Amino acid sequence: MHNALIIGASGGIGAALAGTLAARGAQITALSRREHGLDLTDESAVARVLGELTGLYDLIFVATGALELGPHKPEKSLRQVAPDALAAQFALNAVGPVLVLKHALRLMPKDRPARFAALSARVGSIGDNALGGWYGYRAAKAALNQLLHTAAIEVARSHPQAVVVTLHPGTVDTGLTEGYRGGHAAMPPAEAAGHLLRVLDGLTVADTGGFYDWQGVRVPW
Repeated sequence: MHNALIIGASGGIGAALAGTLAARGAQITALSRREHGLDLTDESAVARVLGELTGLYDLIFVATGALELGPHKPEKSLRQVAPDALAAQFALNAVGPVLVLKHALRLMPKDRPARFAALSARVGSIGDNALGGWYGYRAAKAALNQLLHTAAIEVARSHPQAVVVTLHPGTVDTGLTEGYRGGHAAMPPAEAAGHLLRVLDGLTVADTGGFYDWQGVRVPW
């Protein structure tokens, strides 16, 4: 992957992806809300920031996401479900990444392999949900999986060598997971980045539209 665009590059996984790819010799364009005003909940900001880019990218990786938004923490029960919290989760964790694809599709080559990936989460799997709770985050990630699965079908028509996927990074030692890991061991961001890139390296066009974990195993919808 010679040219990579990392969205959310100020976060733990995003920064690790940028560093790992740079060490491989890739040319990196690293964007974030903090440094570039790339607010994924504002389509005008997405259009403006991505509209300033030129050239083509072999990899576009959306490494954004949040468990807590404003005063809202992941819901433990139905009593805690609130419409504004659900809307905020969908805006950032589901709609945001597909807006990136909408405005960055022109930056993906049509005549050679290209990858578009966004961070999802295993808790977004409906089939794997045996614990309940976390209504907004779960639903938003499930919606993200559906949105990018749908987009992959369309992208394949114009970009026949493209792979569009969502990826579960595992439990990673970042601010997003702090306080929510329970007894789960957390891997360093650099290790997670290496796993995710190896998964992407191994995917083919037959895998586009899929949802995979950090070991390359398909996660049930």
